Amino acid sequence: MSTSEPSRFVRLRVELVLAVDDEEAVTGAALQRIADDPDMPGEEQTHAQNAVTEDTAEALAYLVDPFDLVSEVPGIELQQASWSSEWIDYDPDSPEWDLDGDDDGQDDAQDTEDTGGVRGAAG
Repeated sequence: MSTSEPSRFVRLRVELVLAVDDEEAVTGAALQRIADDPDMPGEEQTHAQNAVTEDTAEALAYLVDPFDLVSEVPGIELQQASWSSEWIDYDPDSPEWDLDGDDDGQDDAQDTEDTGGVRGAAG
């Protein structure tokens, strides 16, 4: 009989609901980030520019980076990240939005965009 060691990996789930008050400002910031990215090839840059121009939720996905959230935390190394953004109907009084409720462990099937990996992380 062998003794199993506890895993050193932790899944951190974060859900944010943001109110977009100025779509042009969000889109402009995303376009600037894309333009300032020296590692993004030209064809990918053109695709990204079109995507953020057409959809502010997509622009947010370019501006919010999980690596930025944890890069200054000592003693950890980001292994994988995935994030998405979508337009939603939000009712803060609805039980659906109870952040203290039990997590059923299921991924949200309504996510529309998923990067599938670490974006912007060096290492």
